[in-house]
Amino acid sequence: MNKNDAPPSRIRYKYEMAPEARLQTAHGVWGGINPQGEIEMNFYHESDCLPAYSERLIAPDGSIGHEITPEDDEQRGVTRHIHSRVLLNYHTARAVLEWLEDRVAALEEEGPPDMYDTDSGIEQ
Repeated sequence: MNKNDAPPSRIRYKYEMAPEARLQTAHGVWGGINPQGEIEMNFYHESDCLPAYSERLIAPDGSIGHEITPEDDEQRGVTRHIHSRVLLNYHTARAVLEWLEDRVAALEEEGPPDMYDTDSGIEQ
């Protein structure tokens, strides 16, 4: 094997941000394995549902009162806004899992594990 046939000693990756790329908050993920054997992940953030309408009472003197919305005390409505869908093959999923485990370990080294303790909405 001559010098021109030898593999390179390293590979350099350059990163380029697509103009449409946006930072997204993820409160959770929903998904599973699709028929092609890929892991499908649908990231979402949650917010309270907006009311169908709101009204303000008007007093006889013409002053505007407080805002009224239809409420159901028995049930709270929360909307999950799916903002990103990601498909991973097995090998990429393994690499992402390892990457996440490394990052979680780094977070845990910075402070006690319960410092980020919240009721996560992550679905299994």
